[in-house]
Amino acid sequence: MSEYAASQKSTLKLKGVGSISAGKKKKKKDKESKRRLEQLANGQNEEEGKSTKTYVDKRTPAQMAFDKMQEKRQMERILNKASKTHKLRVEDFNRHLDTLTEHYDIPKVSWTK
Repeated sequence: MSEYAASQKSTLKLKGVGSISAGKKKKKKDKESKRRLEQLANGQNEEEGKSTKTYVDKRTPAQMAFDKMQEKRQMERILNKASKTHKLRVEDFNRHLDTLTEHYDIPKVSWTK
């Protein structure tokens, strides 16, 4: 027990954590919340006076056509996948595997058996 006699028996004290600093943070937080409320009130009054901003599309006609075709192709893929049932997919996959050569078969691991 004499080895541990010099050790501290209190909790670890960290910078910025304590009753004094906690009070300061609380006051600062109250001031910030009041400022935010004032800004919100001012912002609502300003928004009523301003007209709504419209979105301006900055894309070129080629970019718009590209996006349109991508969406169209994506919809075709989705409809194609949704039209097949699981049973049809399995049958198609089995047909595909039948057409492959035996080169793609999994070889035996043990040649002695």
